[in-house]
Amino acid sequence: MADEQALDALDALMRARHSSRAFLPDQVPDAVIARIVEVAQRVPSWCNAQPWQLIVTRGEGTEAFRRRMVEAAESGLWGHELDAPKSYDGIYRERRSDCGWQLYDAVGVEKGDRAGSARQMFENFRLFGAPHTAIVTSDRALGTYGAIDCGAFVTGFTLAAEASGVGSIPQAAIAGLSAAVRDYFQIPEDRVIVCAISFGYEDKAHPVNQFRTSRASPDQVIDWR
Repeated sequence: MADEQALDALDALMRARHSSRAFLPDQVPDAVIARIVEVAQRVPSWCNAQPWQLIVTRGEGTEAFRRRMVEAAESGLWGHELDAPKSYDGIYRERRSDCGWQLYDAVGVEKGDRAGSARQMFENFRLFGAPHTAIVTSDRALGTYGAIDCGAFVTGFTLAAEASGVGSIPQAAIAGLSAAVRDYFQIPEDRVIVCAISFGYEDKAHPVNQFRTSRASPDQVIDWR
C-alpha cells in the first residue's frame, strides 16, 4: 500500500536539497557527521559491496587541504582517474549552460567577464569555504559498478545532510586533481578517487545560495513500452 505521507516527506527533502556554495565557519559535530554517514549507508549497492570509503577533514585538516588544492589547481595538476565527460551536447549542454548562468547571475559575473568566471571556478578548489570535505573512494577492482555505488552513496549523504540541517555540494572538480589528492592523503593505489563532498552549515544569506536548478518532467525521462 502506498504511503503518500512518506513519499511527500521524501519529495520535500529532495526539493529542499541543493548544492551549497557558501558556508558558515562553524564545525559540524563529529556525532552529526557519523549519523549522516550511517543513514547514507542504507543506499543500495551491487551485491551489497558498499565499496565507498571516506576521508573526512575538519578544522586545520580542512584548511591545509584547501591550501593544497588551490596550489595544485594553480600548478595545472589536472587529471581524473575516472573517465571525464567527452562532451556536453544537446539538452545536456543546455542544462549545463542554464546552471552556469544562474550561478554567474547570483554572484554578479557578467557575460564576457573571464576573470570573474575564473575566480568563481576556483571556488571549487577552495571547497566553497566549507569547514569539511569528504573524499569518496571506491575499490579499483570493482570498476564502473563501484563508482555507480558511490554515486548512490553521495545521494544518500547529501539527503541525510539536508535532513540534519547541513549543506553540501558534491565536487567532481576535486577528483580532477586526483594525483594531488592521492599524494596528499597517501591513498593506496587499490582505491580510485571518485569525488569529494564539501559540507557544513550553509550561509543562507549568501547570494550564491539563492538560485535553484530545474528538473526534467517524468515525460521527458520515461519511455513507456
